[in-house]
Amino acid sequence: MAKVKFTAGRVDAFECDEGKSQSFLWDAAAPGLGLRATANGAKAYMFQAKLNGAAIRVTIGAPETWSIQDAQAEARRLKVMIDNGQDPRQVKADAIAADAARLAVAVSEAKERHAQERRDSVTLGMVWPIYVASRSDRWSAWHIRDHENVVRLGGQPKKRGKGLTEAGPLASLLAVRLVDLAGKRIGEWLALEAKARATQAALSFRLLSVFVNWCESTEEYAGLVPAGACKARQVRDEMPSKNAKENDSLQREQLAPWFSAVRGMSNLVQSAYLQALLLTGARRRELSALEWSDVDFQWQRLTIRDKVEGERTIPLTPYVAGLLAGLPRCNGWVFASPASASGQLTEPTPGHKRALAAAGLPDMTLHGLRRSFGTLAEWTEAPTGVVAQIMGHKPSAIAEKHYRQRPIDLLRMWHIKIEEWMLLQAGLVPAVEDDAAPELAAAA
Repeated sequence: MAKVKFTAGRVDAFECDEGKSQSFLWDAAAPGLGLRATANGAKAYMFQAKLNGAAIRVTIGAPETWSIQDAQAEARRLKVMIDNGQDPRQVKADAIAADAARLAVAVSEAKERHAQERRDSVTLGMVWPIYVASRSDRWSAWHIRDHENVVRLGGQPKKRGKGLTEAGPLASLLAVRLVDLAGKRIGEWLALEAKARATQAALSFRLLSVFVNWCESTEEYAGLVPAGACKARQVRDEMPSKNAKENDSLQREQLAPWFSAVRGMSNLVQSAYLQALLLTGARRRELSALEWSDVDFQWQRLTIRDKVEGERTIPLTPYVAGLLAGLPRCNGWVFASPASASGQLTEPTPGHKRALAAAGLPDMTLHGLRRSFGTLAEWTEAPTGVVAQIMGHKPSAIAEKHYRQRPIDLLRMWHIKIEEWMLLQAGLVPAVEDDAAPELAAAA
């Protein structure tokens, strides 16, 4: 294999021999360095040597991009590898793989940093709608509305009355990052809200606590809210007192002024609703969602859609039947309100507060009327299980749960006793004239 000293002129003039697919020109200065020319006119520097008795060739590059000196230097470098027992091709492949691995690690780390930066910037207001949307198919319409109301921004003109709507309790936390939603921050928020609206603050905290648990169960938001945020001492110290619940009910001696004030309300629908709420022990939203198709005057029954069993059937007692029979049938809702978008009574609380003030009674929530039914029923010595079944409470004992689902007739006997006792304390006497629409007579 003849060798020549590579020069620019020789490299430029070298061509593939006629009738061959490729020809080689070997350099005398750098061992193993050659110039290959193919029949189609392509040229490239290459290196040839033997490793472990086998010939290997490595392409260096085209003369247009490699100078003679650089090609010679590269050939010498490859010769050193051969002398060290290394295969230049494998060394190159390993280097490419290592570079690719380093690049992959760098890209992965960059993505992780970006993802962490995004996670760290996530606020309560960003995730709350996602949370509600992901759970809405499992929630009732009222529960969804609760979640919407607690984050309501407020500041909009009221649909009824003057002034602007009030922001929901959680509205002030919407801009807070989840990573900043620590126990101290939640405790400060709860302390502020509990002073102005304890009941709403307690509800909002319960919804927030469940939301935090949901975040922990998701891959995207797990670990963002500081661990134990909703169970921190700062939060427990600010929880609204349970004394408010204990005092949120009517006493026996308060029934007379309460009935007098509520029956004297100008709004017939609200008056009937509040009285029925007390005399059935139903949840406020269960009763406001009552439709005329749920009322059976013939067999004296009410079908109530509840959050425990889905629906329950309770007696339609004489006084309540009289109240319902006297209501106008504007639409499908029993407690209708032409002014509301849904057509049903939506917010009877202001009217109730005015009635309480007129009667000289302390403030009480609508849920307090349900609570009053349960406590006042004890005066009639009605069985606890009967009262619980009427109110739609979950069974509290194995016997109640499995063996004591009472028939409607038995519930009616006790329910009428409870109603008559309350009306007696209020100075009212129910007069049952017929089964279809019993009416009310006031005691003289």
